[in-house]
Amino acid sequence: MTRFLSPKSAVRGVTSVALVLGAALLLSACSGGGPANDEKSADATTVTITDNHGKVEVPVNPKTVVALDNTSFDTLSAWDVDLAAVPKGVMGSVWPEYTDDEKVIDVGNHREPNLEAIVAAQPDLIIGGYRFGDYYDEIKKQNPQAVVIEIAPREGEDVFAELERQTEILGQIFDREDDAKALNDKLEAAMADAKTAYNGTDTVMAVNTSAGKIGYIAPETGRALGPVFPALGWVPALEVEGGTSNHKGDDISVEAIADSNPDWIVALDRDAAFAVEDREAGSAPATELISNAEALKNVTAVKDGHIVILDANFYLTEGIQAYTELFKQLGTAFSAK
Repeated sequence: MTRFLSPKSAVRGVTSVALVLGAALLLSACSGGGPANDEKSADATTVTITDNHGKVEVPVNPKTVVALDNTSFDTLSAWDVDLAAVPKGVMGSVWPEYTDDEKVIDVGNHREPNLEAIVAAQPDLIIGGYRFGDYYDEIKKQNPQAVVIEIAPREGEDVFAELERQTEILGQIFDREDDAKALNDKLEAAMADAKTAYNGTDTVMAVNTSAGKIGYIAPETGRALGPVFPALGWVPALEVEGGTSNHKGDDISVEAIADSNPDWIVALDRDAAFAVEDREAGSAPATELISNAEALKNVTAVKDGHIVILDANFYLTEGIQAYTELFKQLGTAFSAK
């Protein structure tokens, strides 16, 4: 609203106009242009994020980064984020730009980690958690100069919402918000397509193969494939009470699988990410193990060729890209029925 001033009120008018303009500028700054919680302004040097432990102030584009969480490596690699130290012992050959670089210090594996390697790197940011979650307090204590965060999917939460949350946080830290949104959009699209491809009635059995044995992956709670059941509305061929997220799957006999007669078998070959000579003794590729099992020869999934084997590196990656490709793979397989 425009105000016309008389000469006698000129001074007061100037003051009023200044107040009005000041208020307008303040309102303008608050209406969508300013940073909200867990966001940053264009020239910010830090951003406040909420990790698995609470709110943390993190440097934007930190100079020296250590990453221990396998679920983050695909994103960090795609965004050309240099890493000072990584756990090469649990990375296989998936990320040679890190594992083959002698300048990148090796933290080892989560069973016997070399935490001193992290200290030697003198990082500004440590992306911990996942297999290294048990060492959170120790890593924080040993690296007081660094910000330590854990952003891997939290237990009991929706895995796919958690992966999107992780990606958003990484996007804020490394100034790649648009790229983060694109990754999340791809996951949601692939999940929607896979759900549409499923007919809603075929029964599904999820298994884990390792060292020549077939393990049971429980719907919802089982490692890797458990969360896919509710996401796609799969009908379980078999539900065993007390299913766990054991990395080798739960013990189950091939006869129990045969008795459940699944229309589909979806398998995580835990040994596939490692070179043939490094496979555990007695191990065989999942397709061979399932197809050649005498007890399974009359199972519908085997007879109809409805066996889906996850990408060989899935056991090592398990991040947003891995699940996006898995949903694409499942959409293609179920559509081709």
